[in-house]
Amino acid sequence: MPVKSLLTVDPEKLPWEQSPPLHNRWHPSIPPVASVEEGEIFRVEMVDWTGGQIKNNDSADDVKNVDLTQVHYLSGPINIPTAEPGDLLKVEFLNLGALEGDEWGFTGTFHKDNGACGLQLTDALIACPRACPVYLTAMMACAQAVAS
Repeated sequence: MPVKSLLTVDPEKLPWEQSPPLHNRWHPSIPPVASVEEGEIFRVEMVDWTGGQIKNNDSADDVKNVDLTQVHYLSGPINIPTAEPGDLLKVEFLNLGALEGDEWGFTGTFHKDNGACGLQLTDALIACPRACPVYLTAMMACAQAVAS
């Protein structure tokens, strides 16, 4: 069965250069950019949480200098026409992996001064850097919206 390619990304482009542009928060004022029917299998591509700020260049400077005002990029929103406000949406991930041709990732050690993976570190923990897990730089997911 062919999989519908719902949203694609180009890892060489910035998040706001994608078509449609990516966003970094869920908010009711952000309109859906795609639609799927209940039970339909579809593919969504996404960039890493930094929006491509971390490069495949073996330099720690990318991690050290991440602009945390430009992070957490999301693909979507995706509309399901039969869904009503308050409905529970079940999504089954059928496949998850790196985009072909962009199979690399990174692990960063973040400190209070550069985000610490979103932790709210106190002054008592200022010398306690935190290692973040490996992030694939560009991913794809095949999923199916299922009624529950």
